[in-house]
Amino acid sequence: MATILSVSGSPSATSRTARLLRHLDERLTSQEHDVIPLDVRTLPAEALLHADFGHPAITRATALFEQADGVVIGTPVYKAAYSGLLKSLLDLLPQYALTGKTVLPLATGGTTAHVLAIDYALRPVLSSLGPAHITPGWFTLDKDITLGDDGTLTLTPGTAEALAQVTDLFSAALGGRTTVLAATG
Repeated sequence: MATILSVSGSPSATSRTARLLRHLDERLTSQEHDVIPLDVRTLPAEALLHADFGHPAITRATALFEQADGVVIGTPVYKAAYSGLLKSLLDLLPQYALTGKTVLPLATGGTTAHVLAIDYALRPVLSSLGPAHITPGWFTLDKDITLGDDGTLTLTPGTAEALAQVTDLFSAALGGRTTVLAATG
């Protein structure tokens, strides 16, 4: 069993990104991992914007990164890059905050024009933090995520399968039990 930090970089309280992460958290928990959710939007804006490394909330967030064996990073894509909110947190982490960790990058967005944001914007900054391994990430279109009034999340079948596969690859990289998907076709 690994400890996984599941980080949402969305500034929205009704975020598809955060809800998608919580959905994947359930899958990872069923694979016997201990998952800790972190919504960056809940951290004090002043501490993030003024780079207050010593703020108690920032030191707690940094400690969560230190304790994790793996990190799932989810972000909406704005202007072809990950969110500024996520960037503000990543800038406050120690230089090698991801050393020895396995990382799964995920992104959501409104158009396929943003699909490369994972590889050309997010992956380089994550690499600079020294992870042992960054597993293949996944970009999900907003239209493939439906949020019900009761908080339920529904994914289109192809999206659900793709996310299950990348999540299972991440879990396997951490040494966890994974769910085997039946072949389709």
